[in-house]
Order: sequence, then C-alpha cells, then structure tokens
Amino acid sequence: MPDRRRTRSLGDAIHHVHGKDTRIERGLADVNGLLEMREVTDVANRAWNYVAVGAGHDLQWWKQFFSVVGMLGYNDWVSLEIKDFTMSTNAGIQSLIGALQATIIR
Repeated sequence: MPDRRRTRSLGDAIHHVHGKDTRIERGLADVNGLLEMREVTDVANRAWNYVAVGAGHDLQWWKQFFSVVGMLGYNDWVSLEIKDFTMSTNAGIQSLIGALQATIIR
C-alpha cells in the first residue's frame, strides 16, 4: 500500500500526478541493490524497471493512492507516461488506460 503519511505530508504541494509505475526485479535487486545505473532499455539486467500502471503496484495500491491525493484536493489531470519496454506502445497504452479507469474514482 502507498505510504499514506508520506503522500498526505505533501498536501498542497501536489500540483501534478504521473500515471507510471515501477517494478522491483527481486532477484537482481536482492543482489545488486536498487541504485540503478543501467540504461532503461536494458530491462533484463536492471534491478527495477518502469512498467505500465498495475504491473508494478497492484490496482488496490493505485486506488488508494488516487483516493489519498483526491482527499488532499487534487482533482486534475494524470499525465500518462509509457516507459514499459516489456510491451509494445499500443499494449502499454491500453494497459495503462484500463488500469487508471479501474482505479480513479471521479
């Protein structure tokens, strides 16, 4: 679950929200740590990767995140970023839109 205290502590400072996710690649992260210096396109060898929303944190995490930022007064755009190199751009867009539609309550 998102750290609600950390998100809430941002309060009025939330002016922009991105719809992108990350996944910790446990086997590599456990050995190499999380400080990643490899190119983002080297997905097989990175300790963490950018992934489509829902492929890193589950949809319940995202639902709670959007609930907290909404409670803090943020009711604006979510910037979509496709940096998931494990799928095609079109598949990433479809996955991202579906995940955000399932988690953003308006």
